[in-house]
Amino acid sequence: MARIELHDVTKRWGGYYAVEHLDLVIEDNAFVTLLGPSGCGKTTTLRMIAGLETPTEGRITIDGVPMFDSELGINVPPNKRRVGFLFQNYALWPNMTVYQNIAFGLSNINESGAAVNEKGEVVRDESGKAPARKLTKEEIKRAVDRVSAIVKIGPFMDRYPSELSGGQQQRVAIARTLAPGPRVLFMDEPLSNLDAKLRLEMRSELQRLHLSTGSTFVYVTHDQMEAMTLATRICLIDNGRLQQYDEPLTVYNKPNNLFVADFVGNPAVNFIEASGKQEGDAVKLSFLDGVQGSFTPNGGLKIADWYAQDDKQQAEAKAKAEAAAKQPGYVEKTNKDLPFPYHIARVEEPETENRPAATREDFVLGVRPEFVHICEDGAITGEVFSAMPTGMETTLKIKVGNYLLTAVVFGGVVYKIGQQVRLNFSGDNIMLFSRQSGRRIVNGEMKL
Repeated sequence: MARIELHDVTKRWGGYYAVEHLDLVIEDNAFVTLLGPSGCGKTTTLRMIAGLETPTEGRITIDGVPMFDSELGINVPPNKRRVGFLFQNYALWPNMTVYQNIAFGLSNINESGAAVNEKGEVVRDESGKAPARKLTKEEIKRAVDRVSAIVKIGPFMDRYPSELSGGQQQRVAIARTLAPGPRVLFMDEPLSNLDAKLRLEMRSELQRLHLSTGSTFVYVTHDQMEAMTLATRICLIDNGRLQQYDEPLTVYNKPNNLFVADFVGNPAVNFIEASGKQEGDAVKLSFLDGVQGSFTPNGGLKIADWYAQDDKQQAEAKAKAEAAAKQPGYVEKTNKDLPFPYHIARVEEPETENRPAATREDFVLGVRPEFVHICEDGAITGEVFSAMPTGMETTLKIKVGNYLLTAVVFGGVVYKIGQQVRLNFSGDNIMLFSRQSGRRIVNGEMKL
């Protein structure tokens, strides 16, 4: 239905950059989630694509047609972009029935209106435009019947919003949005008003809706579980800057940096500071106050080669930033990009933590909880600090000296507080980060 391209899009208020030089391609029929913490710029990005917010500079196109171009002075209004909106507040008319709520927008179609075929689809010419005329009652009914069948609200057409549950009201809002046949559907945290069980059900419904409509979905959320379960690709933003744009499992298994690794995953990743150097194929590491390990990078990566490439990329980025600072009209960013303050879980937190300057022999290990393996012959001895069984799995906090490691154990095993356990790190998806830059170097296998 629609391919969306953003080129060097920036939105700032004075020196505050809500979105900074964003390049992004959303493919036709994609389901992209804009993910990040509060205030990161994800909603601003959605509103700029939709036309509800005007970028400071850059270019936005939908199906190759410019919707905004700061150099050419183009800014197409939202009602001309053929997009639909679904927000946290469903905004249904309380004095109208479900049918009337869905049909309301169709009855007001004029310039962008068109005939509706027997499938309830708006008929357009080869250019995507529609003849300027109002829809007949029969055409409106066909369109309403089509979308009500998609979202399964056919039996409720004569009810009023106050007579519906939260999930049913949301389905009405979705149907109203789909009725005019938008090529892009924008959703800004539409499930946040629902309870946990209903949110889970509606995630499944949205997946099916995406397949049945063939539209491009752009979905804003701060909930990483929603992003992981819904999206074909996740666009993760922090402080106005794109951190990673990949398929969900790539973001989870191969995060670009410490921020991404920390933000995605529940329970959260274990960060473990380590020091050492590469000897042959393996990196010999010391961590957790004396534990020794041998980390073997996947693909036989040489750490020195990675640092050489990283130096080159940082030098290029610095040169680009310096060149931009010399351009007329340049405004310095006041919301500075700071190193991510990754957290090392401890039993007793230090009052102050003054880390010495990191060298190229200082690293951070990222170990997902499912890779903390409890076994009788484990090389690390620990004590169960807390145990939280849910039936299918148990989340453990394990005390190793003054450090706490999170583990997920599948099955109905019962653990007691204070119980002694032994553990290893399993698999070849243990992550190795540079402590200097916070960027992921490589994944690999850890032998203890």
